[in-house]
Amino acid sequence: MNSQHDLQDGNHLAVLGYEQSFDRSMSLWANFALGFTYLSPLVGVYSLFAISMATGGPPSIFWIFIVAGGQFLVSLVFGEVVSQYPIHGGIYPWTRRLWGKRYAWMAAWIYIWAMIVTITAVAQFGSGFVASTFGVELTRETTLLFSVALLLVALVLNFTGTKMLARVARIGLAAELIGVIAVGLYLLIFAREQPFSVFFDSMGVEGDGSYSAAFMGAALAGLFLFYGFEACGDVAEEVSNPARRIPKAMMMTILVGGVSALLSFGGYVLAAPDLQSIVNGEDVDPIPAILESALGPVGAKIFLIIALTAFLSCVLSLQAAASRLMYSFARDGMIPGHRWLSKVSPATKVPTNALIVACSIPLLICIMIYFGSEQLLTQVTSFAILGIYVSFQAVVLAALRQRLKGWKPAGPFSLGAAGFIVNMLALAYGLFAMYLLAKPGTSGDFFADWVVLLGLTVVAGSGALYLFIARPDAKSDAPSGDAIKVAEKLRAAQRSAAARAD
Repeated sequence: MNSQHDLQDGNHLAVLGYEQSFDRSMSLWANFALGFTYLSPLVGVYSLFAISMATGGPPSIFWIFIVAGGQFLVSLVFGEVVSQYPIHGGIYPWTRRLWGKRYAWMAAWIYIWAMIVTITAVAQFGSGFVASTFGVELTRETTLLFSVALLLVALVLNFTGTKMLARVARIGLAAELIGVIAVGLYLLIFAREQPFSVFFDSMGVEGDGSYSAAFMGAALAGLFLFYGFEACGDVAEEVSNPARRIPKAMMMTILVGGVSALLSFGGYVLAAPDLQSIVNGEDVDPIPAILESALGPVGAKIFLIIALTAFLSCVLSLQAAASRLMYSFARDGMIPGHRWLSKVSPATKVPTNALIVACSIPLLICIMIYFGSEQLLTQVTSFAILGIYVSFQAVVLAALRQRLKGWKPAGPFSLGAAGFIVNMLALAYGLFAMYLLAKPGTSGDFFADWVVLLGLTVVAGSGALYLFIARPDAKSDAPSGDAIKVAEKLRAAQRSAAARAD
């Protein structure tokens, strides 16, 4: 479709049954920055580098290629959906309009909790950077203190409005690119201690067993990295020309994020002075030592400040995305306290009450982690990833179902005849990824081995109970399952716009 025949943003929203309530002050680059800082390769690589190396050795870097390819397919499916439905909330309105209210309610319920837990995990991992930056010993008490500080600072910045969100996201993007691409290239070129052939050397991580099992166990190295691109769609009603720009921003997030993660992960491996100790699991926090060895004390301190900026921007983006999802959920009367959660500040045009919830629950989980076991953070992180993948695949499956019923996406971004094949491949990848995430461990500790599935069961079970007892879907008159009908309306509106233009 020619861009001159695209519907105006307000007209497109009107066809979908909504009125404009937000300022469309977010550009393509700001939207990309939001998704990229949510995806945050710096945060992902730093958080799981040691675990990945101890589990799969240097060849675990190949998971970055595998997952980036699979998630790029998912981003193409999302791109077609958001191009037809450029409305706030992402996962929830997409699944509702593609399938139905109950299906959407469950997908969104799981996704909300996964996002809230992700906010908690990023704040917890970020506390280490705060402690290192200011030379403070990282104890359970300081971890809690700095985690809470990151959550509250991000909340205050989010309260100020979309322009501040976009500005901080761009700053975070710059910090990410410096922290992962510039530092990664420096390590690869000037600080290399290992040969490139090390990426094909397991360094004995498999022990007496098969390396294939060890490699599969290291999948988290990639799976934790490549989500966040859907956040570009969570703020759709604050983006100018979202039907065209958001699909581009999603794909850019995956592509730039993949290159960044490869340079970062590869740089740390090649610059490690004692790589064997990392693979043996003897060094559980190796990156600060690698950086200090390569960059010197001053260079390492500068990196810490850059990384801290990236962590803060990541928490900010996560809060923003979670709040928009809750707002979209509440706007349709589908969640407890929906009247309160659906309020938008007349001054700043942001859903302040939803933002408060997106900060308060992670804060409470941080307190639970403080009083719980040291393994609780890893278990919480694993649940978050599985929950997000389940919600992603709910969209992919719903899109495939509509295609089988005859749906042809009507947004400006369309894959055409290739859409069905891409959709099938994206679903196959997603099922594979969920299997890897949900597969029980083999430690012999029942809770530790099954905690991810137990967490998903509790969240899904409680959501199902509320859904069938309170019946929020019956109280909402929001449109659902209308992908084919809306596509016809959009094409009719586009033809009218083209006729008026001619």
